[in-house]
Amino acid sequence: MPSTNSIFYGLLALLAWAPLPLGSNRAWAWPILAIGGGLLAMLWLAGYLRGHLELPAAFRRARWALAAGVLWLLLLGLQLAPLPPGWVLALSPAAHEAHTLVAAAMGRPLAATLTLSVDPHATRDFWFKSAAYGCAFCLTLLTVDTRRRTELLLKTLVISGTLQAIYASVMVLSGLEYGFFIKKLIGHGTATGTFVNRNHLAGYLNLCLAAGIGLMIAKLGGEAVYSWRQRLRSIVRLLLGEKTRLRIYLIVMVIALVLTRSRMGNTAFFAGTLIVGAIGLLLMRNAPRSTMLFLTSLVVLDILIVGTWFGVDQVAKRIQQTEVSTTTDNLLPAEHRDEVDQLALKYAGDYWLTGSGGGTFYVTFPAYSSSGVTGFYDHAHNDYLQLLTETGVIGLGLCVLIAGLAAWQALRVLRRRHDPLMRGAAFGVALAICWLAIHSTVDFNMQIPANAFTLTVLLALAWVAASVRSKAQEAPQGVAERSSRRQTRSGRL
Repeated sequence: MPSTNSIFYGLLALLAWAPLPLGSNRAWAWPILAIGGGLLAMLWLAGYLRGHLELPAAFRRARWALAAGVLWLLLLGLQLAPLPPGWVLALSPAAHEAHTLVAAAMGRPLAATLTLSVDPHATRDFWFKSAAYGCAFCLTLLTVDTRRRTELLLKTLVISGTLQAIYASVMVLSGLEYGFFIKKLIGHGTATGTFVNRNHLAGYLNLCLAAGIGLMIAKLGGEAVYSWRQRLRSIVRLLLGEKTRLRIYLIVMVIALVLTRSRMGNTAFFAGTLIVGAIGLLLMRNAPRSTMLFLTSLVVLDILIVGTWFGVDQVAKRIQQTEVSTTTDNLLPAEHRDEVDQLALKYAGDYWLTGSGGGTFYVTFPAYSSSGVTGFYDHAHNDYLQLLTETGVIGLGLCVLIAGLAAWQALRVLRRRHDPLMRGAAFGVALAICWLAIHSTVDFNMQIPANAFTLTVLLALAWVAASVRSKAQEAPQGVAERSSRRQTRSGRL
């Protein structure tokens, strides 16, 4: 029977793999996350049913978020369920009308049963993606139950983000312009990494930066310095130690973030750092002065030094020159995001309760598109609007509730816990939520499987940070476990 250790490393492997195949945003790529997450969850469940595994405290603490996740999957299941036409008419008149128009166009009578989703095939895929994210959420709660595993998870995200940043930067600065083993068709001159869209790389880098900043905060502070010799030794350890390497990784990711030229990606990073940094410093009683200096350096030094060398002025220029209609990338039509948002609001008004079905925006939006909006929109450039149109107020409310519970839990950890690693993990969760909440107002990061998968893992980390024992608490437990194992071996002998 596999141990939680092997299941945990399986989760880390999925987490590292997710961004590589074009952000897993392909019909052949996202099932790997779904199948992998499902298999790991079944392995854990098998161990639990045989009595080898127990529910950790983090899983029990997150019961309300888990309940909301179950309701989310049930809502998507309801959208797929065959219902009498009268029920569909009562719950979603717009969906009933859409089915009626399709039946008339095909010259056949209305079916005996209908679905709330206007495209059940798209909603079925959406359900499986959501199940994969749910598995990632649960596996994080179930397997990340020690300080060592918490740190390994954060380090995995830092390494993944750093490799993405290096690859993306090299592709831009060298002019090679390759994505995931194929030459880029769009986004020339901007960093995209193994993603297709620069904004989605920016979203992923923000998530990895959140993990890295949390890890850095966990390592700040330290021993008191009383003499020049101690100060000299501290400086040497700083220059050669893990904190310096981690700070370099963060700088590399910030460079790549600037090179994406993503307006809201960069705006969210700097604004979110100021917001969460201020809140965190207020909540973290007796926070070391080095924490404040580090957060200040993220904004000041990265803008003045890294930004000057790698083009933050070009990002600022793009923000200043943003008009109602601009060009997103080479070979893409002009943007009409404000018009699309207005039309999407009308669309959401027609499907306000249960939505048109998960993953059906691309099917339904053309019916609301005006002649002034050119191009094909498979997603709304606003995650909130897309959730509202596809899953209604119920679905949007459930998603906001899960993120809100995670944010509240992270802030409670910052205020109540003194363990540096748990505080750092909670700070990273709060940063990730804040950054994505801002970025999602103008983009669809949560429709990209790699970003959604990574975010759900970070959300679960909020309850992990509230539950994992501190270093002082783990030491006696470890001694007791080793003593128990020795006694067991002695008894066998």
